[in-house]
Amino acid sequence: MERSLAPPTPLHHHPCKEAPMLSTRLRVTALSTGAVLVALTGCSSGGDSAGGKSELKLYNDKGAWSEYFDQMGALSKQSIGLGMKPVGYTDEPTYTAFIKASLRTKVKPDLFTWTTGGRLNEIVGQKQVAETTALWKQAIGSGDLTADLAKYYTVDGKQYCVPLNTAYWGMFYNKKVFAQHNLKPPTTWDELTKIAETLKGAGQVPFHHTTPSSLFSFVWFGQMVAGTDPDLYEQLGTGKASFTDPRVVKVMERWKSMIDAGWFANPGDKADPADHFKSGKAAMVMSGTWFNTSMTQRGLKQGDDYGFFFVPNVEPALPKTSLIFESGPLCSLTKAPDPKASERYLKWWISPEAQEKWSNSRGDVSGNPKVKAADPELSAITKQAADSKNRLALRFFELVPAPVLTAALDGLSGFLAKPDTYQKVLADIQKANEEYWKTQGAGG
Repeated sequence: MERSLAPPTPLHHHPCKEAPMLSTRLRVTALSTGAVLVALTGCSSGGDSAGGKSELKLYNDKGAWSEYFDQMGALSKQSIGLGMKPVGYTDEPTYTAFIKASLRTKVKPDLFTWTTGGRLNEIVGQKQVAETTALWKQAIGSGDLTADLAKYYTVDGKQYCVPLNTAYWGMFYNKKVFAQHNLKPPTTWDELTKIAETLKGAGQVPFHHTTPSSLFSFVWFGQMVAGTDPDLYEQLGTGKASFTDPRVVKVMERWKSMIDAGWFANPGDKADPADHFKSGKAAMVMSGTWFNTSMTQRGLKQGDDYGFFFVPNVEPALPKTSLIFESGPLCSLTKAPDPKASERYLKWWISPEAQEKWSNSRGDVSGNPKVKAADPELSAITKQAADSKNRLALRFFELVPAPVLTAALDGLSGFLAKPDTYQKVLADIQKANEEYWKTQGAGG
């Protein structure tokens, strides 16, 4: 997940391309492992067991990015003699269930995408994810990766996986809609709310949801808490703060007032917001810079059709702007069909050659500092993100432990439909938070 997760896009139904579609809610525990394995039997990477593989399969939850993965496979074949074919999923619970099942069965992927934070810690704890400490050490030494990024891939002092992508979160806005109403990107939270009021008064829905909203229900919550009290935000990820803290409750009340004011689109709308940008219906949507890929696929150009701004802090007195970011990992298993080939591919993936192709083809930033964004608009975003006036905050999806995340996604998804339930939602999340940290002997 890209997270960066790409919005759902239909795929051709093939048993080795996409398992049966299930609920979009992240309740993988409700899925039958047996059913997943039946659907995927025969879909393992295969290859020549007598020698090294010449082509790997990369399982991912970014089905809409297949063309970009295909381009990378062709480039790797040409560069290092090792090709790659993507196996893309568009249903997150199905994908999660398959990867977790592969840890216990012989159906092993060569490579797979995942998320950092609690979910990475969870699968590393099963001692099947291939360690990449030596690779990171070499890459940091050569300048292909940074020590700052390494900490998000570190579990108990060792590194696992490599960055599939790195993204900053902010607000995409429709330049034509803004021009129509004589609006400009805000520099304060008050200016953002005035923009919303202006658009709503003109019959334009100010904010579309990142879709599917059931999976991205955390987006506004994370942004608003981090933009109100970044220390509190980080403490929510370590169990040292409560989700029923009065400061968190106040954030939910503010969010509720925005929903009550009619500033948000229908949370049940599963369409890609990029479609609404193209049609002119969408004014703004909060997302990671990977959303540029969706825009590019629809022929929209950053700087002309749409723009991007970092969301101002809710609390103007904060010394730095809280800037949400994510870095999604590309991983392999210790018992992958060909561990050496998988490791070789990971090493190539973070090289300048690979990252220049991967990031610029999709219109996104790279985790490799040597790679410069070809798009001047994106280059400006990257430069602005590096400003010392910003404080990086890990995306909520990666910030909290997996059981807490599951409760939060379910609760916040319900809140979007029934804002009056916010107190119960926070209490339910806090219950999961307490239960998890009790088992860890830590937290608040």
